[in-house]
Amino acid sequence: MARKSVLASQATDFPQWYQDVLAKAELADNGPVRGTMVIRPYGYSIWERMQAELDARIKAAGVPNAYFPLFIPESYLKREAAHVEGFSPELAVVTHGGGKLLDEPVVVRPTSETIINAYFSKWIQSYRDLPFLINQWANVVRWELRPRLFLRTTEFLWQEGHTAHTTESEAREFALQILHDVYEDFMVNVLAVPILTGRKTERERFSGATTTWTCEAMMRDGKALQMGTSHELGQNFARVFNTTFLDESGKEEHVWQTSWGASSRLMGALVMAHGDDNGLRIPPLLAPVQVVVLVVRDEDGAGDKAAAITAQLSEAGLRSQLDGRTDTSFGRRVVDWELKGVPVRVEVGPRELNAGEAVLVRRDSGTKTTVPVAGLEVAVRSALDEAQAALLAEALERRRARTVEVSTVAEAEEASRTGFATIALRVLGNDGETQLNRAGVTVRLLTRLDGSLPGADEDGPDAELLAVVARAY
Repeated sequence: MARKSVLASQATDFPQWYQDVLAKAELADNGPVRGTMVIRPYGYSIWERMQAELDARIKAAGVPNAYFPLFIPESYLKREAAHVEGFSPELAVVTHGGGKLLDEPVVVRPTSETIINAYFSKWIQSYRDLPFLINQWANVVRWELRPRLFLRTTEFLWQEGHTAHTTESEAREFALQILHDVYEDFMVNVLAVPILTGRKTERERFSGATTTWTCEAMMRDGKALQMGTSHELGQNFARVFNTTFLDESGKEEHVWQTSWGASSRLMGALVMAHGDDNGLRIPPLLAPVQVVVLVVRDEDGAGDKAAAITAQLSEAGLRSQLDGRTDTSFGRRVVDWELKGVPVRVEVGPRELNAGEAVLVRRDSGTKTTVPVAGLEVAVRSALDEAQAALLAEALERRRARTVEVSTVAEAEEASRTGFATIALRVLGNDGETQLNRAGVTVRLLTRLDGSLPGADEDGPDAELLAVVARAY
């Protein structure tokens, strides 16, 4: 008889299923202030893995980490008009401190372009100082009216990179390097989530940027999720903060800049891109625990043997954990580990050990295999590799099956009820984008007809570009 799930069904109530997974897998809980969240230890261990993978790629791009203050003078944000206009509804402003009215209100960091430029203008003097590259891991606050854990919260965790360059082309090249070598590489090859990369439309781009490049993914309910963005800032912030350098001829020039970020929203992507009605399914390269060894019954030395197997797998470089809690029913423990999405489960009991065997179970597919204990490491590694590839392939097929090429705005709106739609930009136009927005559909990105990235200035009614439209989180 099929086991009754402890979660709501994705097919009947996807939002409730999502909330159930966060609670039952012990990822996060609501904080005491509306829109805030408490990330529980298991959830944070996954975030730490994401952070480590991204940080390694950021450092490989030559970008060191730094830290800037949480409080930003309100006057800083007001210097760049589009920036403050875009963020104004989301700002948290402190007017009192130490029991007194502050001389100037301070804004709780929504993003750091302004404060970092204040210091770039101090630190950058000559072309020899460029490119100037900085990343910071921090929390930010954006007052969220419709919060949802990990997806939209008032406070969230992220990394934000900020760079300054001598030329526009160098800045653009670096923004795209981050898009591909940091974000796309991590999302596809570690998170096992296929993404589309492209350019945002003018109304969707970051406030204060000249161009926004984006990574967009389809979740299991067909909606889009923005996974990460990389922005060309042009000289907008450089001009208002007087961030200049002396070029090789001694002429003073404004720097060209980028900023880019990915956040704990990636945790929501992990849940919604891979999770099923039994809980999480974590790609093995990301999983904090790749294999759990479960003692079925602690008889005839099964517990000691399971501990030895766990130690051997750990020594072999596999992230392994022993579950010897035989005072809790075996079925309950299986449910718990399936909820947490551990990629491989090894079941060890006296009967299996007497035969020199163990049962290997893959979380992604649910397949069970009896394998010799002597060959367990090889079998586990093989299962992990296969699971990583299978999750990506499954997500790719889902996106392919739920992406429709359309020729009218009405067709695009209809197709967006279940997935993505692609439509020629010249057919969509500004009016079509407005019509879709009224229906809760947005243009997620623009690409060329062959799927390649368009130039930053490829606009206009005759531009041969495709718009990918969808409902989004």
